[in-house]
Amino acid sequence: MTTPVRLSPIDASFLHQERRASHMHIGGVLIFEGPAPDYEDLVAHILDRMRSLPRYRQRLVAPPLGLGRPFWADDPDFNIRYHVRHTALPPPGSEEQLRLLVGRIFSQRLDRSRPLWEAWLVEGLAGGRFALVSKTHHSVIDGVSGVDIATVLFDSDPLPARPRRPAPPLDPKRIGPLDLVGETVAGALRTPIELAGGALRSLQRPSESVRRLRDALEGVGEVAWATLNPAPDTPLNVRIGPHRRIVWVEATLDDFRLVKRQFGGTVNDVVLAAVSGALGRWLRRRGVATEGLELRALVPVSVRGEDEHGTLGNRIVAMRGPLPVYAWEPVERMRVVSEAMAHLKQSKQALGAGVIASLERFAPPTLLALASRLNFSTRLFNLIVTNVPGPQVPLYLLGREMLACIPVAFLPENHALAVAVMSYNGHLRFGLLGDWDAMFDLELLADDLEASIEELVSAARARERSARARAGAERGGNGAVSMRHRTRARSARSR
Repeated sequence: MTTPVRLSPIDASFLHQERRASHMHIGGVLIFEGPAPDYEDLVAHILDRMRSLPRYRQRLVAPPLGLGRPFWADDPDFNIRYHVRHTALPPPGSEEQLRLLVGRIFSQRLDRSRPLWEAWLVEGLAGGRFALVSKTHHSVIDGVSGVDIATVLFDSDPLPARPRRPAPPLDPKRIGPLDLVGETVAGALRTPIELAGGALRSLQRPSESVRRLRDALEGVGEVAWATLNPAPDTPLNVRIGPHRRIVWVEATLDDFRLVKRQFGGTVNDVVLAAVSGALGRWLRRRGVATEGLELRALVPVSVRGEDEHGTLGNRIVAMRGPLPVYAWEPVERMRVVSEAMAHLKQSKQALGAGVIASLERFAPPTLLALASRLNFSTRLFNLIVTNVPGPQVPLYLLGREMLACIPVAFLPENHALAVAVMSYNGHLRFGLLGDWDAMFDLELLADDLEASIEELVSAARARERSARARAGAERGGNGAVSMRHRTRARSARSR
C-alpha cells in the first residue's frame, strides 16, 4: 500500500468548484486512421502503460473530520474495464454524430468514489476511422501534463513498443482512519518546519528576500485591482445546465506563425485575436452592441518546470487577457491583444496569482473553497481560452496514426462557453465547449471563428506580398542604377 498523498491547493480547488451543472473534467477527442483495435488489446495496452500513471489507479479519500484537503490513495477495487469503455456510431458515422456522443459523455460527472478518469473507444467513424474520447478530472491533470501523459500512452513510431510487465497489483488493504490521521498530523508538523526553513533562507539572503517580497506584494496588488474591475455582462455569463455541446475548428499552424511574423506577438496572441473576432460577430448577431466592449478571457499559464514534465497535478496560474470584440479590423484586434498581453507578462499578475495559490496550502478547507469560487467568479472573466502546445510529430496508438487531437475544456458556474486550443503535427484545433441551452448557436460561432481566422491570415498574406513587392522593386531599382554605371564606364573606355 502506497502512502496517501494530499491534494495540492490548486488541485483541491477544482473539487471545491464542481457543482451539479459545472463539471470539472477536461479531456480530448482523438481521431485515428484505420480500423479500431480490439477492445481487449486496448485494455492490455493501457494497463501496460499505467506503470507510469499511478494516479490513474488512485481515488479520493476524505480526511477525518474534514481536516484539510483530501488525499489520493490506491483504489483496492480498481477495475480497468469500468474506466475503459467501448461504443460505436451508427452508420454513416458522421462528425456530427461523433460531436453529439462527445457532448453526452462530457455531460456526465465522474464518480468520485473511483479513480477520476474515463476513456471511450468509439468505432464506426466514417472513412474507416475510429476515435478515442478521454475524460479526466482537472484535479488530476492540467493541460500541459495531459500532453505529457499522451507521450506515455502513445508511440512516436508506427510499431508499438513491446509490452512491459503489467503494473504491480494493488495492495488489497484499505486506507483506514488511523492512516489518514497520521498523515494529517504529519502534514501539520511539516508546515511550521517548512515555514521556519523559508524564514532561515530569507535571513541568509536578505536583499534577495526583500526583492521577492516587494515583487510578490506588487503582484498580489495587481490581482486585487483586477478583482475590483469586473468583466462585462454578456450572453456568455448566464446560469447553465449540466448538458453540453461541442464543435471544433481546424487551422494550420503555419498560418498562425505567418500572422505572428507579420504583426508581432505570439501564436497565443493570434489565438486570442481570432477568438475576439469570432465573439464580436457572434455578439452582434445576438443583438449585442459591441462598440467599446472588451471581454475578458481567463488564460491559464503553465508554471511547470522542465523537471516536472510527466508529473500529474496542476502547475498553472491564471491571467485575465483582453478580447477586443469592439475592433472590426483584424490587424487592430491583433495589435490590441499583443500589446495588452505583453504588458500582462511584464506585470506581476501571474506572480501574484502564484503567491495567492501558495498561501492557500495553509488555509482551512472553508477558506480554500471561498478562494476557489472567487478565482472562477463570473465577475472576473467571461470565458476560458486555453492554448496548449502539443507534439509536432505523428503519434500512434497500437500502430494506428493519430490524425487529429481536439481538446475539451470545462465550464465553470455561470460560464456558457470555453475555448480550448491544441497544436499537433502542424495543425491547430479549437475545441468549443458550450452549454446545451445557452449556446444553441454554437455551430454558428464555429463558422464565425473560421471567418475570423481567415481575416487574420488574409491580412498577413497581403502584408507579406506587399513586403516582397517592395523588396523586388528595390532590387530592380538597384539593378537599373548598376546598369547605368556599367553603360557609362563602357562609353568612357571607348572614348
